[in-house]
Amino acid sequence: MSFRRQPTPPARPNRCQLFGPGSRPAIFEKMAGSAADVINLDLEDSVAPSDKDSARANIIAATRDVDWGTKTLSVRINGLDTPWWYRDVVDLLEQGSDRLDQIMIPKVGCAADLYAVDALVTAVERAMGRDSPIAFEVIIESAAGIAHVEEIAAASPRLQAMSLGAADFAASMGMATTGIGGTQEQYYMLHDGARHYSDPWHWAQAAIVAACRTHGVLPVDGPFGDFSDDEGFRAQARRSATLGMVGKWAIHPRQVALANEVFTPTEAAVAEAREILAAMEAAKARGEGATVYKGRLVDIASIKQAEVIVRQSEMIAG
Repeated sequence: MSFRRQPTPPARPNRCQLFGPGSRPAIFEKMAGSAADVINLDLEDSVAPSDKDSARANIIAATRDVDWGTKTLSVRINGLDTPWWYRDVVDLLEQGSDRLDQIMIPKVGCAADLYAVDALVTAVERAMGRDSPIAFEVIIESAAGIAHVEEIAAASPRLQAMSLGAADFAASMGMATTGIGGTQEQYYMLHDGARHYSDPWHWAQAAIVAACRTHGVLPVDGPFGDFSDDEGFRAQARRSATLGMVGKWAIHPRQVALANEVFTPTEAAVAEAREILAAMEAAKARGEGATVYKGRLVDIASIKQAEVIVRQSEMIAG
């Protein structure tokens, strides 16, 4: 283990991030009343160019007029290669309320992208005398983004979360798919004539998790496009959770409950984690560094794994 400790990520629930276009203010109250931990109001892909200004005005008003409760309120701005992003940042921070918690930056390809947004945000915050600094979430959705993922994860102290944007990522990589996440029909191996489907997103997710955990950032899985396929959503969410991701996007309200289900530790898992911690405490009292729990070896590494589950449960309950 390096003598430099792995930073702790932000202690906030992030099981589900519910998205809604800024051009549809009629749904904002429903989003606020949902069970999602994070609300992402969108100014980017789901908003037509002709609606960018009105969508921005809708969101600014919503930061003042809608009761978002204890949710993390985030806005996805337009990409840095567009003429809209700087106005998104300036208007949100100059005209919106301090209830805005986070800006989501799409299509980040290198650390300099975060530097540019950070510099603008810092200038506006100082000018406005804002007390609570805006947090960042970035989306990795290009070949450049995944190639530079670790430097991006370390690029700004504002960075709290990082997501995988499967659709744009697939396009940037030249992947032969039109699906957004999930199993891809042509990505399989043959064994004794039977097809065995692999996960084409696994390596990118693992790279994101490693970069995030190294630098104290929350790794989040992105969208699952077929919102009529509950089992497909669950399957991808479970793989993501197993890899170390803390939550997943919901692009439809029906996906909120599914994400919360997968990323909330079960009562049985929490109970077992507490039992492992108790068993290890008893072992330490006996001067032992390991013990046996339900027929399997548990040691110091087991404590760390169990503590993750217990902390997550306590944070969600709190």
